[in-house]
Amino acid sequence: MRKILVTLLTVLSITSVLATEPTKNDVEKRIQPVGQVYLAGAEPAKPAEPAGPKSGADVYQQSCFACHGTGAMGAPKKGDAAAWGPREAKGMSTLLDHAINGFNAMPPKGTCMACSNDEIKAAIEFMLK
Repeated sequence: MRKILVTLLTVLSITSVLATEPTKNDVEKRIQPVGQVYLAGAEPAKPAEPAGPKSGADVYQQSCFACHGTGAMGAPKKGDAAAWGPREAKGMSTLLDHAINGFNAMPPKGTCMACSNDEIKAAIEFMLK
């Protein structure tokens, strides 16, 4: 009798837990924004348009520093003439090709897919200094 009672209580507790399990719809309702606030006559804010090309320093800080600032995965560090020398000897066109298309562990454009080729070139020139 005791085993039956324990089994029955176990089944009831599992059933109640499953019955209170939130559905996908419940979760979506819970996490949706409460609302939006606009001034009278105003329209929703639009993302800012780029003011112009980013400098080599900006591209380096935003996209290149993680590897080229630390030497991660064998990336030559900024300003390390010994590491950059053999690469620089291959010419800017090769460096630019590797930076744009990816090379070894470096992904294409160093993960800065929004960067133009000129911005990538400016970042390379910044790192060579």
